[in-house]
Amino acid sequence: MTASERDMRGGAAPAWAGESRIPRDPRLDGSVGLLREGYRFISDLCDSAGSDIASTRIRLRDVICLRGGSAVGLFYGAEGLTRVGAIPGSVLHLLQDRGSVQQLEGPEHRHRKALFLSIAMDRARVATLIEMFRDEWRAALPDWERQERIVLQQEAARVLTRAACRWTGVENQPEDRLADEIFDMIDKAGSFGPRNWLAQLRRVGTERRLSRLVEKVRAGEVVPDAATALHAVAFHRDAAGGMLPPEIAAVELLNILRPTVAVGRYITFLALALHREATWRELFRSGNLELAGDFAEEVRRISPFFPFTAAVTTRPLRWEGHDLPADQWLMLDLYGTTHDARNFPDPHRFRAERMLSWAGQDDCFVPQGGGDVATTHRCPGEMITVELMKEAIRLLCRDMDYEVPEQDLGVRLNRIPAQPRSGMILGRIRSRTGTEPSAAG
Repeated sequence: MTASERDMRGGAAPAWAGESRIPRDPRLDGSVGLLREGYRFISDLCDSAGSDIASTRIRLRDVICLRGGSAVGLFYGAEGLTRVGAIPGSVLHLLQDRGSVQQLEGPEHRHRKALFLSIAMDRARVATLIEMFRDEWRAALPDWERQERIVLQQEAARVLTRAACRWTGVENQPEDRLADEIFDMIDKAGSFGPRNWLAQLRRVGTERRLSRLVEKVRAGEVVPDAATALHAVAFHRDAAGGMLPPEIAAVELLNILRPTVAVGRYITFLALALHREATWRELFRSGNLELAGDFAEEVRRISPFFPFTAAVTTRPLRWEGHDLPADQWLMLDLYGTTHDARNFPDPHRFRAERMLSWAGQDDCFVPQGGGDVATTHRCPGEMITVELMKEAIRLLCRDMDYEVPEQDLGVRLNRIPAQPRSGMILGRIRSRTGTEPSAAG
């Protein structure tokens, strides 16, 4: 019996409404179940219904929950959906904010999205970021060696922030402060109340600094390299030919910086996987990095990163024989789709030999969304994510030795975003000499 079933009607199996209709959660509201089950919420709901679609209420708002490759195709391929109004304000203000590319639709969205594609999908630009990441990691090693132990999740965020600032041209910033601000945007997005409000307040200060930076660029007081994201965003023109308001340009700069820093959470899960998968760790330590990409992709599949995404219908739609009315809130189960045994046998077992790839996988491998990256709301940064993870494998296995002291490495799936409880503590760090300078894979 699933957790959802135990929650309903004092432990009795739920009486799902209407076999020919969308199964409906018999609870008055599923919010408590969402808080309790976290990443498993939609899958538990669908399992209880015996379907890949089920409806419930979250904070008294009707929502239809879906999972699976066909549902991904709907979310990332169908017209008649919008992201506007789909994400709670407490999450929106920390992760995207109003006026950002994720809040646009149609031609306006595609025009703004092209800006991000020119940055995130350019292999030469990505290679430059990887080189900067490697340099910043190596620069941090002497300080890590002097410490008894480090919390990798925090240190990875700082290294990534320094690399991202250099790469985007957003320099002369208080980088450790910026790293903590961006970390809070990610870490507190799934929380409510004072912790979330404080993170939102800190983000306001971040946006103000970046907005002033954009104004200085346009005034000629700061002259970034023409190949940087700062230059591209500062002088980007919308479809009507006008430059973005400075505050919107600041939001879009954060939409490059924040996802880059967020890769630190994947690097933390990567280190956890290396700790648990001794055979793979020794393979990489020996210098055989040919399969680093396969390892990184399996970490992306199995790790709890984005639990779900959301949209709202703008007109009536029909999916898999079910009618979806206009103005209907929908939630897509990303975590459940990547952990579905129908698509990934033995889904909770780490198997890098699955040979997954963001570039050529179907709509069931969706750790960061699905669909065509150029025309839909799919994250354009997956190449960056995987390349940073591959480089992190090489740095962890070839550039340094370390111990993993006793700690709580458990992962609570009702914490969004999830993480190893300890943040992945590394101790007795020592640099290794004679390592090759090139990137992995």
